[in-house]
Formats: sequence, C-alpha cells, structure tokens
Amino acid sequence: MSAGTKRHISGVLLLDKASGFSSNQALQTAKRIFSAHKAGHTGTLDPMATGLLPICFGEATKFSSVLLGADKTYEATLRLGYMSTTGDAEGKISIAAGAEPQCVDLTWEKIQTVLKSFIGVTTQVPPMYSAIKHRGKPMYAFARAGVEIERQPREITIHDLSIEAYQGNEIRMRVTCGSGTYVRTLAEDLGRALGCGGAYLTALCRSALGGFNLPQAHTLTALEAMPPSQRDSCLLPADSLLESFPAVIVDSAAALSLLQGRAIPSHPAGESLSPGRQVRLYDKGQRFLGLGEISTEGYVSPKRLIRVEQSL
Repeated sequence: MSAGTKRHISGVLLLDKASGFSSNQALQTAKRIFSAHKAGHTGTLDPMATGLLPICFGEATKFSSVLLGADKTYEATLRLGYMSTTGDAEGKISIAAGAEPQCVDLTWEKIQTVLKSFIGVTTQVPPMYSAIKHRGKPMYAFARAGVEIERQPREITIHDLSIEAYQGNEIRMRVTCGSGTYVRTLAEDLGRALGCGGAYLTALCRSALGGFNLPQAHTLTALEAMPPSQRDSCLLPADSLLESFPAVIVDSAAALSLLQGRAIPSHPAGESLSPGRQVRLYDKGQRFLGLGEISTEGYVSPKRLIRVEQSL
C-alpha cells in the first residue's frame, strides 16, 4: 500500500490518550497511523486529561453517538484552596476567596461525608471553558475573549464519588457519573463545600466509559511501534459499541428486508421488548447488520445499518 493511500477499515479503537493532546489531535494521529479513510471519536477529553477515548473507524462511526450518553468513571486529583480560570492546571491559578479555617484541618471522614452529599441527581452550572454553544459559538470562545456568559444550571447524576487519597491540600478521588457532568466544575463545588473556597484539577484520567475500561486501551506510541497486522488486531468490532442493547437474530429474508430499509413483522426475539427499545440486528450467521428499533406495533424497524457486501 503506497503512502497516503486511505483504507476503508471499520472498527473501534480504545485509545489511551496522553496529556497535552486535544481529542481531535489524538483522533487525527490515530487516523494517520491506521491510514483510515473515515474516523470519529465518541466525546471529547480536555487536552490536560488522559485516559479512555474510543475512536471509531468506517462503519463504526455510525454508532459513535451511543457512547455520548454513557456513564463515565474518572480518577481526579484536585488542589484545595485555589481556583483556576479554566478549572484545571492549564488556566491562571489564584488563591480561592472565602476559605474557612477548617480547610487546613480536614479529616478523611469529613471529606468522605461531603463527597457522599454530592451523590445522586443534582444540578451543575457548566463552566465557561466548555464546548456548549451560545449564539452558534462554543462557550470557550467567549471565555478566551474575556466575555462572561450567564449559564443555566443543568441536571446531572453522580452515581458514585469516593476519596482515594488525601495529603496536604490535595485530594485524589474517583467519580462515576452520567453524561453532561463537568468534573472541573465538580472539583470547584467540592472545594467550596469543604470550606476551602474552591479547588481546581491538577490531573484527570477517564478510566471507564460505558462497558469499556482503560486496561483495554492502547497508547499512540505503542500503536506506532506495532506492525500493521498487530495494529489492526487492536480494533474491536463495530457492534462492541452496542453491547448494552438486546440482540435480535433474523432469517435471511428478514435481513434482506431490513437492509432494504423495510420494517419486518413482529419477531419472536423482539416480542418481549417494549416499543422504542433499540436492538442489535444479526442474521442467522451472526453477522452484524446494524441498529433497529421496536415499533409500537411490535415491528422491528431499521434505524442505522452497516454496509453489508456479501450476499445474504
């Protein structure tokens, strides 16, 4: 294969992103390493952050949005008593206002109690340094121009929040949360709740996303050093993104109908599924066809299908 030739490969790469790279920079580097024709990631990590960044190639890009709403787990280190303009170590750091005397005398039990009070459904004001759009522009564009935009609180869910280590004015914690949660803002809110006036992140690592975990991931450096055949073996199949959805297996006639965009009548495997439920579709040979949805009439409707080149 000549240099510059793009391959129509499909699959999911679990990337362990290094600090200092934007998610798009990591994506473009992975795309170059694999000589991939088409690629996309499943939700950004801040440049300072490290850890799990799934990247989709080819047909897998059709399902990348599935992980946007998935639960995530982070390992975060925060520095109490200080604030950052960006919420992390990349911003301008200053001493937090309003720190109370007990901030210097925190106990493990006190920290754990405060952390537990954040678990559940709560609200959070998104940071200015975020990709949320305001009048068609990302919020961080206004922040860089020194313009403060009023943001409305958003509902978030913290499933679990625990302290891993505490020394001096630094806390290392683990947080499992729903989509839309900004750990930078969570750190600031925790710092205030602990009587320290605020806090900012000195390190952040995403260790889990949906059903994927960081030990499964590969670094760009390791991938660069691999021979092409070994590198390709690192890719997971496209349907690995959909393992939380129930599977429906159809015969060859029904598979052909689905691939032609037609719904199929009530199917035994889908009869117990409620309307609106999305399902993974397979033919009798266990070949993945794409994503379907159960209709109110009990039909299985095609929603997002992959290109199937072989005859059914």
